[in-house]
Amino acid sequence: MKQPPSARTGTSQEREAPAGGLRALAEELHQQEILLEQGGGPKGQERQHKLGRLFARERIARLLDNEDSFLELGLWAGWRMYPEVGDVPAAGVVTGIGLVHNRPCMIVANDATVKAGAFFPQTVKKVLRAQRVAFENALPLLYLVDSAGVYLPMQDEIFPDEDDFGRIFRNNCVLSAGGVPQYAAIMGNCIAGGAYLPVLSDKILMTEGSGLYLAGAALVKAAIGQEVDQEDLGGAAMHAQVSGTVDFREKDDDSCLARLRELVTLLPAERWGWAGDHAEVHPPARDPEDVYSLVDAAGRKEYDMRDVIDCIVDQGSLQEYKAEYGKSLITAYARIGGHAAGIVANQRKRQESKKEGIQIGGVIYHESADKAARFVMDCNQTGIPLLFLQDVVGFMVGRDSEQSGIIRRGAKLVSAVSNSVVPKITVVIGGSFGAGNYALCGKAYDPRFIFAWPSAKYAVMGAAQASGVIFSIKQKSAETEAQQKGLTLDGDELEALRRQVHEDYEETTDIRYGAARGWVDAVIAPHLTREVVSTVLGLVKRETPQARFKTGVIQT
Repeated sequence: MKQPPSARTGTSQEREAPAGGLRALAEELHQQEILLEQGGGPKGQERQHKLGRLFARERIARLLDNEDSFLELGLWAGWRMYPEVGDVPAAGVVTGIGLVHNRPCMIVANDATVKAGAFFPQTVKKVLRAQRVAFENALPLLYLVDSAGVYLPMQDEIFPDEDDFGRIFRNNCVLSAGGVPQYAAIMGNCIAGGAYLPVLSDKILMTEGSGLYLAGAALVKAAIGQEVDQEDLGGAAMHAQVSGTVDFREKDDDSCLARLRELVTLLPAERWGWAGDHAEVHPPARDPEDVYSLVDAAGRKEYDMRDVIDCIVDQGSLQEYKAEYGKSLITAYARIGGHAAGIVANQRKRQESKKEGIQIGGVIYHESADKAARFVMDCNQTGIPLLFLQDVVGFMVGRDSEQSGIIRRGAKLVSAVSNSVVPKITVVIGGSFGAGNYALCGKAYDPRFIFAWPSAKYAVMGAAQASGVIFSIKQKSAETEAQQKGLTLDGDELEALRRQVHEDYEETTDIRYGAARGWVDAVIAPHLTREVVSTVLGLVKRETPQARFKTGVIQT
């Protein structure tokens, strides 16, 4: 069986030295990812070991059949978002998909080396995304709990809204009612509202020395004057022998993880096993490493998207749909690792239209929008998953384009993508600008998975155009303020303002900025695109549970 690969850029031993361009950019991000994976660093890891506990990534490594099977999601979550409290690597929680006794499972592991595993706003968003991916793809959820609960100084951004902390427990209930297995292993702290997560799971494991309670001993004393030790209040023995909340009391992390693995083996393989194998899988037409010579990291060089597609799809499987019409978008049927897919991709090379003449690469023209909408509808008719490869500047503008009905035709494509019922997967290769992001299944259009290359950029429009508009607004404001003080701005000051505006805007288009906010599930090495897409195509075939009223498993 071909196991799911890592979505990361590979180990330092696997990768060659940077050769410039896209490869060098991928290597730069890989080195940053290595630091993110360290969580709270050696001191935090040593603290866990002194408590007799493993840290999050050690737990995951021992839980999985093979570490290499882990497809990590959300590694960049929270990146540079909370400077007032310092670094919060990966938002203090590790999430991803891996094999446990050949059953693909979604893992959610609190990282107690990062702010004691406290929940920040992006921690919540990341867990919610993991729950959604698990629900849509029918993946058992394994929670490795070790958290101090909500980060109180930011409680107003974590507690009350529909996509905040409480939604996690609502999702626990919905997942259970949908029949998706949820197992919680408490291997540290599980405090306050966070205590509901394991209790709303199907099975609860708890290690000795861990704590499960709504309020700690100090808070209990302050609230009701009762003095009680931690073990009597919420220790593993108490919950196993007195409250009856815990199903399995375990000596330590190792025995707990071994038990969890054995419980997963009880899940029927025909329903929950990995179905990624195919009898006939052909290699790609081109070496996946070729993408580094095809695509420019800065997005300035033209390239033929068909060459990139050849690095992704099985050799001889590509069947291009309406190849001679609407050529600024490529639509094609293909197989990737043996899995059927319908591909919608931006052509980044200039094309010539019989009606319109030369068309700019990366721009969606009216006939391309028509073609893609029809293709999306056809894939839904035949039940073929969709793969969107984005490198899009936006829709064509100008008199001729408006008169050809670009708004109406673009809306048709947006509608087809919005109402699509087949699984959608998106990979952002370069630009993802404006309505092009919408029409080609950006995050708002419910892709099952959305990945990005290190060269990806997200924004309403490119930095050159947008920063000019923002500069004009700020220039007027600065000049008005200066006039009120009886001053004038000189050319150097205006140029410094222009540079600052451009730099600030560029920073927000950086894919790390978007990944920190959950706009993509992972930043992947370009040469691993085929492997990652093949893996998730195997996952999206699993039947999504249907909504119905049912309470699921409840503690009695």
